[in-house]
Amino acid sequence: MQRQKRAMKPIEKDELFNHVSGFLKTRGIELKDGSYANRIQKTCSLMADAINLGQQGFERARTEFDKRLDQLRQVIHEKTAPNPPVVQTSPPSTAEAAQTAAETQTSSGSTGSAARKSQRKKTKHSKSRGR
Repeated sequence: MQRQKRAMKPIEKDELFNHVSGFLKTRGIELKDGSYANRIQKTCSLMADAINLGQQGFERARTEFDKRLDQLRQVIHEKTAPNPPVVQTSPPSTAEAAQTAAETQTSSGSTGSAARKSQRKKTKHSKSRGR
């Protein structure tokens, strides 16, 4: 989202004085050269400088604010964005587990009787614990 910039043109030193003089002239007051007119001219010049500096400061503050706001939006986006789905490996089924157990028994060289005896002991202990 890009905001339109309405950059104000800087005010020239004598521009305010000329406008004030023109305004006063329409009201029937003419400023002639003298100490009074010189003081008004200096005041208008200082006011133009203050306005120009204020406008520059405002533009810098707006730029910094926009930059910080974009950073804040990015942090909020990162914190609230949905997490990617987690890929889980399914545990082996009981048939696969039995097959791998049988393969390990036959590869170990046992006839299977010792494995059956240990299996029976495990089932007897687990049945007696459940009571």
